[in-house]
Amino acid sequence: MKQLFGTDGIRGVAGEFPLDEKTVSVIGASLARQFCEKLGRDPRFISGRDTRESGGWIETAFHAGAVEVGAICESAEVITTPGVAYLTRAFDFDAGIVISASHNPYQDNGIKIFSPDGKKVDEETERAIESDIDASVLPKSVPSAVADGARDVTTKTPPDTAGATDVFRQSYIEHLKREANGFSATELKIVLDCANGASFDFAPALFSDLGANIVVINDQPDGRNINRDCGSLHLEHLQAKVLEEKAGLGVAFDGDADRALFVDEKGDVVDGDSTLWIMAGYLQDHGKLANSTVVATVMSNIGLEIAFKSKGIQLLRANVGDKYVLEKLIETGSEIGGEQSGHIIFPEISLVGDGMMTALLLLRAIREKGISLSQATDGFVAYPQILLNTKVREKRPFADVSEIADAVLDIESQLDGDGRLLLRYSGTENLARVMIEGKNQAVIESQARRLASVIEKALG
Repeated sequence: MKQLFGTDGIRGVAGEFPLDEKTVSVIGASLARQFCEKLGRDPRFISGRDTRESGGWIETAFHAGAVEVGAICESAEVITTPGVAYLTRAFDFDAGIVISASHNPYQDNGIKIFSPDGKKVDEETERAIESDIDASVLPKSVPSAVADGARDVTTKTPPDTAGATDVFRQSYIEHLKREANGFSATELKIVLDCANGASFDFAPALFSDLGANIVVINDQPDGRNINRDCGSLHLEHLQAKVLEEKAGLGVAFDGDADRALFVDEKGDVVDGDSTLWIMAGYLQDHGKLANSTVVATVMSNIGLEIAFKSKGIQLLRANVGDKYVLEKLIETGSEIGGEQSGHIIFPEISLVGDGMMTALLLLRAIREKGISLSQATDGFVAYPQILLNTKVREKRPFADVSEIADAVLDIESQLDGDGRLLLRYSGTENLARVMIEGKNQAVIESQARRLASVIEKALG
């Protein structure tokens, strides 16, 4: 059986294996069966989804399989990924299920499963689900009334939980405000780009409650416009809006709002590396940076490593993926970790990255110092960096493809210790990712294009 779970759950095209109705029901049944056996009782699951048009019927199909085996399923409906993770813990559910493909286009969707502690379910559970899919283990009957894309899953919710969705939503908002610890955003103008995704009504409500003067863009989801030319993957519109509105800063979320990127008052992008720099300094100033250590990934800019050394902070690198960042955070007992893409984890608060939480904590940090966002990034100078994606038909080890291996050796020789080359495969898509850092932008762009071309010819 091909491994279906990647670093961020199962991803694929909605309606196609493994995200067809039958297989999704198998996934629900398999998870429920495993929990029944472990707990000796009917498990309680909570699910939530982003704004994709396929989210409703996928959630319904999952519930159908799980309920048939004995699970009690409730839905928080449209909510962020970290929102589901929080509710799983706060309301004593046995697992939280997120229906989302994060930053991917609307045609894709996915399923990720959280334990109450905020970690994704263990690999043993994932392999068992894959085994059940391979064996086509189905519940006795699978309702087929989900094919029309209906979003209503209330029939799977116990009758005594009417209005629970509002309770769930409000509880999550209050959780965010508590962690902000009295922070006020009064007299601060913020532009929010909600990516037409799960944060489309949460983020405006949260920052309005905190007193900010907000301008909101991309908050009109129609099921198909999630992440389309907006959000954390397309910051140019947010940059223009921040300048037009003369705002203090802008915040861009991705489709499920587990990450956030920022635009400062000058219209410049403040990415995940810059966020780690600002927040690590804040924690250090407050004596809360355990081990003087920050966890990042192999994608984080070499300039961040150099900047941290100047403050006596060690940068540990993990493989790309919040799963690996979290593993390293727990292993080292560190207080902050994240990715250049804006996925930041504060393990004392949650083991799941939360874009809205990151935004709150960043705002609190710069307001406490009375400085602008651009000033907060002082001391960190990023090396020029280029990242290119190339579609591949297979994921062979790069070292086994002589043309690729030779090109890599040639470029590394040219860099001669004054930069980095990182070549890896995406954990969720059939893509090879080429990342090069160096002193000269034009040179590294030429090198990256050449290597991408070699990969495309060999594996595309």
